[in-house]
Amino acid sequence: MPWRAPEYHGEFPSLGWLVGEWIEQHCVIPDGDHAGEAYRLTDEMWTFLAHHYRLRIGAEPGQRAPAFRYRRSQLVRPQKWGKGPFSGALICGEGVGPVLFLDWAEGGEVYDCRDYGCGCGWVWEYEPGDPMGRPWPTPLIQIAANSEDQTANVYSALQPMIELGPLADLIPDTGDTRINLPGGGRIDPVTSRARTRLGQRVTFVVQDETGLWTVSSGMVQVAETQRRGLAGMGGRSVETTNSWDPSEDSVAQRTAEARVKDIYRDHKLADPRLQYKLKADRKKIHRVVYGDSAGRGGWVDLDAIEGEAAELIEKDLAQAERFFGNRVVSGTGSWLERAVWDLRAQPREVPDGTRIVLGFDGSDVDDWTGFRAETLDGYQWTPTYGPDQLPTVWDPADYDGQVPRLEVDAALDELMNRYEVVRGYFDPPYWETEVDTWADRYGEKRVTRWYTLRHTQMHAACERTVTDVTKKDSTFFHDGCATTRTHVGNARKAARPANRYVLKKASVAQKIDFAVISVLAHEAAGDAIQAGLAKPKKKSKMIVMR
Repeated sequence: MPWRAPEYHGEFPSLGWLVGEWIEQHCVIPDGDHAGEAYRLTDEMWTFLAHHYRLRIGAEPGQRAPAFRYRRSQLVRPQKWGKGPFSGALICGEGVGPVLFLDWAEGGEVYDCRDYGCGCGWVWEYEPGDPMGRPWPTPLIQIAANSEDQTANVYSALQPMIELGPLADLIPDTGDTRINLPGGGRIDPVTSRARTRLGQRVTFVVQDETGLWTVSSGMVQVAETQRRGLAGMGGRSVETTNSWDPSEDSVAQRTAEARVKDIYRDHKLADPRLQYKLKADRKKIHRVVYGDSAGRGGWVDLDAIEGEAAELIEKDLAQAERFFGNRVVSGTGSWLERAVWDLRAQPREVPDGTRIVLGFDGSDVDDWTGFRAETLDGYQWTPTYGPDQLPTVWDPADYDGQVPRLEVDAALDELMNRYEVVRGYFDPPYWETEVDTWADRYGEKRVTRWYTLRHTQMHAACERTVTDVTKKDSTFFHDGCATTRTHVGNARKAARPANRYVLKKASVAQKIDFAVISVLAHEAAGDAIQAGLAKPKKKSKMIVMR
């Protein structure tokens, strides 16, 4: 559909509609009973194309990657959804289709395949205001995976998609190890072993199964190297993956958790309250995450998926849940699943003067420092401070490698004066001097030293948080803070004597500080309520004696 104008809420300009129509005219089903028939996009695929090729309203002719809203995209879907053929169709488009922004249409313009060496006769008519597209002059495309077998998932779909359809005349040279494109371009499958090719400047990259791309496998370096190559050419990339194990710090997880805004993330999820180990719930989950691929005219048999999932569950529930349920779940030892935490997100404003408690954990040069606040009716949030109302989150990497202690001090002073802070739990290590100063300044009851290294107390506090997050009809809610969400998902149980545990990181790079801070804030709230601090203040009476 044509893009109308900025004043139409929810609409945006995109080359995705043009690219999608081009794909359906030129690409064919690569295998199976319908091999050679026209490849048809599902509604989910159309949605992905519309967003991946979304343009900035101010895009200018001649711009490549900067013309688009998103620098790269991530598609997370379960096994057998069709990521391989869809990736093949994207590669066809990036190889010889209209994927670059040309200009804004004034009316009467067309995209004619004959102008670009394709004799199929297809013509697309632009309407006034539409973005117009053109092919890359010399496309250089890579299909990247952590093994040659993995690259074959995409390449084995791409090759017949070209050879069995209209693109065979335009792309006649489709070898088993590379595909040569018109104008000197090419498509190469690569792994971490292809050092020389990985350093090339490229126009488009499909990074397949990035949930398996880790530091130890060398694939994090591959991803970063390819992105540098794309930046040099104004190219973009797409990641496709199953859900990942959050304890492995994969490229997929890093993409999903990145704070930058120029990544499009498409991760379809079912209601997290459904339990994957229960067959009835599992069927509901599968119907959601397989979507159009299992609907009328789809290729996925949900009964077959159920059979595979049920067998895998006998040995590895978490793996089955990731592969077929599209859920990000850890293998073992998870403290609180991120999806469960997400259910309690219900952001609201907290007026100045509200009676609250605080949680604080500090570091110096590695881990993060910050405050979480909680009202005495169970709402927890990351407060803000200063003239720019920045969140009370300090990552040393953002401050030349060391937490800005004067800013932390100023933030606490603002919180103490802005709200009625009745209690705060502060973990002292690395901040002993500051905590002593704050206790003297604001009072020992408002600044309480609470050591997280005490196994018995920390175990009980963690269990209180888990209970109040997960219990039915809980009154605990939070602000959906992205940092806290990530840290909660990273937290694992570290066993201690007497069947207790404390929190630990899933890996060295995966921080959990704000999970700990949330536990401290919630423990402070519970103790404050127990101490009667949530009760309304009694109004004082003045008696005048005459």
